[in-house]
Amino acid sequence: QVQLEESGGGLAQPGGSLRLSCAASRNIFTIYIMGWYRQAQGEQRELVAAVSMGGDTDYSDSVKGRFTISRESTKNSLDLQMNNLKPEDTAVYYCNAKNSLGDNSWGQGTQVTVSS
Repeated sequence: QVQLEESGGGLAQPGGSLRLSCAASRNIFTIYIMGWYRQAQGEQRELVAAVSMGGDTDYSDSVKGRFTISRESTKNSLDLQMNNLKPEDTAVYYCNAKNSLGDNSWGQGTQVTVSS
């Protein structure tokens, strides 16, 4: 298990940018997969982006070309750069770490609101 803490959420205008960070309580170099999920009000939690231990990335179709996930093992952090934000990106964003057995660790979430 690893403790995760998100930061960087807030209010942005459509077309604007935000950068989310997830601080881990220990070295993330050996964590199998790390990712960002989001949950809009009344909706199910969905995968936004993920990065494997080997550096392979995966993005949901709705954020491809706008969001970039990065895994900084030297800083024990996982970042999500979000550009060209849209109102439909409004959600609580959660950091996730998954080990090779499929066990999950979650952060407490950070609110992102995109509105003019």
